[in-house]
Amino acid sequence: MDIRSGAGYPAGALSNFRRYNFVFDGVECASMEGLLQAFKFDKPHIQVAVCQLWGKKAKFRGKKRDRAWKQVQMLWWKGKAMNRHGLEYQIKLDLAFESLAQNPDFIKALLATGNATLTHSLGKSNPHDTVLTEREFCSRLEKIRSRLQKKGGKK
Repeated sequence: MDIRSGAGYPAGALSNFRRYNFVFDGVECASMEGLLQAFKFDKPHIQVAVCQLWGKKAKFRGKKRDRAWKQVQMLWWKGKAMNRHGLEYQIKLDLAFESLAQNPDFIKALLATGNATLTHSLGKSNPHDTVLTEREFCSRLEKIRSRLQKKGGKK
């Protein structure tokens, strides 16, 4: 099942562009895309504002910081730098998706995928070029889905 905005349900509902309210590390987020783009900014007050965005607004807000983070391969959260390729960043991604998985509408869409293999053909595979590779994205969704299925769909 190829996840992308504009796709039918449930694939389209799992897009990072989709508006799902959740709280990550005490910060209110309107979408996973907003949070992912916020990681590109080193100033916490800007991150909070970017976390409130969803869809193309979030994507294009973060695009302005692509050159800066890609040159140093560093991302930030609450003023602390993280190596894009380090364990600390992978843990942040895990926590981010676990936070998103507290949203009941997101849970419903994820469980509606059944046992389908999840893909993201629009996603990039090179971590030097993106804050979330296709594999980082889909593997986390599949892991959360598996856990939810074992618990009977409950958080």
